[in-house]
Amino acid sequence: MVRGKTQMKRIENATSRQVTFSKRRNGLLKKAFELSVLCDAENLKEETATLVKKIEAVEASKRRLLGENLGSCSLEELQQLESQLERSVSKIRARKNQVFNEQIKQLREKEKYLAAENTRLTEKYETLPKESRSQPIIAEDASPSEDTISQISDVETDLFIGLPESRIRRLTNA
Repeated sequence: MVRGKTQMKRIENATSRQVTFSKRRNGLLKKAFELSVLCDAENLKEETATLVKKIEAVEASKRRLLGENLGSCSLEELQQLESQLERSVSKIRARKNQVFNEQIKQLREKEKYLAAENTRLTEKYETLPKESRSQPIIAEDASPSEDTISQISDVETDLFIGLPESRIRRLTNA
């Protein structure tokens, strides 16, 4: 006897169809339950449900922190929420102040460096003979950047070299 493909056909009798459906459904549910026990899926189902509840609670808390859905909150819950927000703002302000202080420290260090560099260049300028003071001085360890060069070349201006007194004399004599 050769087995071929059997085609599924709809059961015409409504009562027989309902009985067959119920029996097969119950059989499938029983097999699914047995499979979940064998694979320990029931424990995972409980963990999943717990995690879903935690996620919902965190999302509700987030919405409350954003000022949403406050209508169902009691006075005590609102006070707790307010104190939590005040603690958060306090932490944010402390971090902001820390960042500001770090920036101030960096700027003060840069200021000290630039003041020392200015002093060094002033001393170097004062040691030069008076004849060579009218020529530009370029620091030995500093070369102009491309940005500085482009800024210089983009600006049209009269260039005066030397001490301010000599510039004033040049302007009044001209």
